[in-house]
Amino acid sequence: MNILFKYPNRPWFNRLLTTVCLSAVAGLSACQPEGQAEKTGQKIDKAVENVGQKMEQGADKAGAYIEKSAQSSEDALDKASKQIDQAISNSEKRIDSAKEAVVDSAKAGGVYLDDSAITAKIKAALMSDELLKDARIEVTTVNGGVTLSGVLDNEKMVGRAIGLANSQEHVKSVQSQLAVTAGELGKP
Repeated sequence: MNILFKYPNRPWFNRLLTTVCLSAVAGLSACQPEGQAEKTGQKIDKAVENVGQKMEQGADKAGAYIEKSAQSSEDALDKASKQIDQAISNSEKRIDSAKEAVVDSAKAGGVYLDDSAITAKIKAALMSDELLKDARIEVTTVNGGVTLSGVLDNEKMVGRAIGLANSQEHVKSVQSQLAVTAGELGKP
């Protein structure tokens, strides 16, 4: 039996039929087992994914390292700052100590100058006094304390020398080591 398939002779129908057939062939070819190119593509996709994961892990580690380094740097700066503050404090203490030593030295020098001035004033007063100008009286001054020594003719001269020494400025005390000559001891 001879069956003829009759279809209308229309160009759009021919195109539709051709498109359906080609789609079926393409669909069947897609179902074929994977080729080398598809396997390579999958390997590349996996490699890219692995690289992405490794990059994320590396970035996390780098961030942690940077954070740790920043903290270490901050700690080191704090420690250095404290050491600088301590050094400044120690320097200030040393400067204060040196200043006190200079002031003490200046005071000691000032005392010496004051003692010298007191001695000079007392000697000038003794030399300008009519009764004592020819007497040999030694005058020593230590921290404002005056010591008179020597030999005088009478008690009146001793009293006069002590009085003159006491009357001078900055004299704190007068100690007499003055002696009267042996012939004048009994006379008033």
